[in-house]
Amino acid sequence: MLYTVMKRLVAPTARLVYRPTVEGLENVPTTGPVILAPNHLSFIDSVVLPMVVPRRVSFLAKAEYFEGRGVKGALSRYFFSSLGHVPVRRGLGRAARASLDTAAAVLAAGQAFAIYPEGTRSLDGRLHRGRTGVARIALESGAPVVPVGIIGTDKVQPVGSKIPRICPVTIRFGEPLDFSRYAGMQDSLPVLRSVTDEIVYRILELSGQDYVDSYQASSGQEAA
Repeated sequence: MLYTVMKRLVAPTARLVYRPTVEGLENVPTTGPVILAPNHLSFIDSVVLPMVVPRRVSFLAKAEYFEGRGVKGALSRYFFSSLGHVPVRRGLGRAARASLDTAAAVLAAGQAFAIYPEGTRSLDGRLHRGRTGVARIALESGAPVVPVGIIGTDKVQPVGSKIPRICPVTIRFGEPLDFSRYAGMQDSLPVLRSVTDEIVYRILELSGQDYVDSYQASSGQEAA
């Protein structure tokens, strides 16, 4: 219900104001499981992507956003639920496995799941080395991966800014990547790294960013 309200009322208004340029949307399957893998420049990326994709898109979001009390907590739950975000506790070990299981459940239901291969937003505007979670999800689920290049959202809402600005935004969807050739090899670290690097390279082609072969440290401000 909340997601429907956001898509039918809020999304058209936002598109009218920001007039994003969307390219390659036909590369996103209209049905069936699919993994969307975008670069990450701003908190608002998690708002922009669901608004331009004509099907429900689920992200992982920190469980704390759904557990607040009072009016602020209720507004937070409403906002993230309306965007299709799924609560999950983050961290290592069991929490990491829970994230993978949540993604698997979304894809098993034939839905679209979005994950940032970098793991967190880029603080310097460059595309950073991808973490292998996206590859593991792809190989375990068998779902195709659509790379996404997002351009301009770091100008709309720079790190530390709370009020979005009106600036040009472009979202480019690449052709789906099929990793079925690696079926059953999700426990091979070299395979996971190879798949991740291929996805990140496709994102690089779409976003036009400079690439740096190191992980981006967490900014501590991520929504998903």
